[in-house]
Parts: sequence; C-alpha cells; structure tokens
Amino acid sequence: MNDLALLLTPEGRALLDEVRDTAPAQELAVATRLRRDHPAELVSAALGQARLRQRAAAKFGAEDAGRMFFTPDGVEQSTRARVAAYRARRFAELGVTSVADLCCGIGGDAIALARAGIRVLAVDRDPVTAAVARANADALGLAGLIEVREADVTEVDTAGYDAVFVDPARRGGRGRIFDPEAYSPPLSWAVGAARSAPRAALKIAPGIPHEAVPAEAGAEWISDGGDVKEAVLWFGTGAAGTVRATLLPGPRTLPGRGLPDPQVRAVGRYLYEPDGAVIRAHLVAEVAEEVGGGLLDATIAYVTADELRPTAFASAYEITDRLPFNVKRLKALLREREVGILTVKKRGSAVEPEELRRRVRPQGPHAATVFLTRVAGAPTMLIGSPVRPSGPGAA
Repeated sequence: MNDLALLLTPEGRALLDEVRDTAPAQELAVATRLRRDHPAELVSAALGQARLRQRAAAKFGAEDAGRMFFTPDGVEQSTRARVAAYRARRFAELGVTSVADLCCGIGGDAIALARAGIRVLAVDRDPVTAAVARANADALGLAGLIEVREADVTEVDTAGYDAVFVDPARRGGRGRIFDPEAYSPPLSWAVGAARSAPRAALKIAPGIPHEAVPAEAGAEWISDGGDVKEAVLWFGTGAAGTVRATLLPGPRTLPGRGLPDPQVRAVGRYLYEPDGAVIRAHLVAEVAEEVGGGLLDATIAYVTADELRPTAFASAYEITDRLPFNVKRLKALLREREVGILTVKKRGSAVEPEELRRRVRPQGPHAATVFLTRVAGAPTMLIGSPVRPSGPGAA
C-alpha cells in the first residue's frame, strides 16, 4: 500500500490531524511516541505529509493546504493558487464552461477552474500524481466538477471541451528545462493541441523568447507579489499577436502598444524599477511613457524621470546621489549618513549585493537603497530611498 492509500484510511486521516502542527525539531519525539500505537510506515507517511502541507501553505493558503495531499514535486511545481484563480477567471469571462486540463499535476489548476464553475477533465500520466489530484478534488468538495484521468495527454480526445489548458513539465532529472521542445510534452505538441481547441491556454516558462510565441497567440506574463511566475499563451481569445503583463494581487494589467524603445537620458530625481512581468513582456517603454521618463542605459530596464508620477507597474525611488562605481566613496557616504539598513539592487553589474554589504559594513539607524547599474555605459552607483505609495495605483 502506498503512502497516499495509507493516509486516506480513517486511521491515516486521524493521524494527519494529530501531527498537523508538528515542527521539524519535534518530529523525532513525535514519531517515537506515535509508533507505539501506529504502524511505523503510517507514522512516517503522516509526518512527511504534514511537512509538505506546511510548505504548500505559501502557495495554497493554510486552510486548503491543511486539507490537501501533496508530493514533493507537486509542491514545487504546482501553480500558486492566486495565479491559478486569476487564469480560471479569464477562462470564465471568455464563456468557457468545460476545460481539459492536460498535465494536471496534483490538481491546483483544476481546483481553481472548478471553483470558477468550470467542469474539468484533469489528466496526468503518473499514477501517484493522478491519485493525489483525485484525492484533492474530493478533499475540497469539488469531485462533482473534476474528473481525474490517468492517461498520456497526447492520447486524450478533448473534442467535447470548450477549452484546453496545458502545463507541460519543465523540470527533468537535472533541474529546469529551458528548451521548450524539451518540455514534456514538447511545446510544439501543446501548440498543436491549442490550435485544435476552440480556446486554449498554455502555461510556459517566463523566459521564453518572444520569437517563439506563435503568431495566432496572445502572450501574457504574470507576476504575484513582485515575483514573475509564468507566461501564458492564449489561443482563440481574439488577442492574436498581443502582449500584456499582469500583476497580482489586483489584477493590474498593462497591455503592449508597440511603442519604440525609450530614449536614454540623464539621471533624473526619480528612478522607476519596472515589475519583472513588465520587463519579461518587453513593456518597459509603456512604463517610461506613463511616467514621462527614459532609460539610464539602452540595455538596462531602469527608467529615470524628473517628476513623480503614479504607476501600478513599477516601484519608484527618489535618488539623492550618483557616484561612479567606487566602494570606498560609497562606504564613506553611508557612514556620513549613518546608514545601517542597506538594500542593494543591481542590473548590469557583476557585483553581488552580499559582497558589497560585507565591504561597506553599514552601521547606523537610517536606511538607503543603492542601485548598481550602468548609466550611458559607465558603471554607476545611485543612492536613494523608496517613494511610499500615496493612493491607489501610486508608485
């Protein structure tokens, strides 16, 4: 009997409830105590699952994670719940009522789709993964909307569904896979599946080259809490050839308008750091136009401007000093201003933030941010501080 089957028994479920809040330092003592009354295999499975649920809380929220079942790969590779919910809402807004979720993993996306009122066929070829997805649909009361099927996705007939969602595996035995044709299944197969459906969405790595996006697809880059999570290729939505960046929570969406690259200009009073999804979507020009700014350097995604203008798509900093790259001068300036809380950001610099902190040894009650970058090609340090938002959509 595998771990999941053990945990789905009444004894297993009761044991899961008992070990729910076990801290890592307590595991040995708890395991020793529980093995007096329960099989060792079941105790190990329950403690392992409790550990996975604790890790999964960051993605799924404590309430759902505390009821779901996970595998180590499932925790690592599943979509964050807020991102999955956003994507499910987009499907619902398009009038989709049924989706074939291919490569469903432990069911995170299927759960979000079902909660949006969409009927789901969730398919995965791995028997354990499919069983976990089925257990999760049941645990969250969604089994009536989610059919889980253990099968090779390339052999599944999706003709009866309004839309297809494909999330190819992008990790192998050696870690992340960067070649889209090395995904499992390959991106070319996923694109073919999307073209055969009325509507479709393909989840892909955010680093995909723009030239690899099919002409009939719209491309969307999504970040959550400032972290870029994924790119999605949308088919059949009437948005062929479009590009957009979406920031969660929100959502706040920036559509591309095909603007030319911004001009390089002198350092102004403010520096804007575009969100990672904006950068991945190649929409820095849209942010620059929004704030009336230009670039510090033609190859660096930092925008500079003389005025502070509200934008939801970049963080704003007020710049107080500009120095050529010189650690001694920076150290002296920080000491003079009693800066002990130093945030180091970099683009276009080989210097590691921790190494710079070690060398300048900041001390004092004040805080500052230093940007290691290039200005018109020259290694430069810009010192400043974040501008606090003053209202909805403010920088």
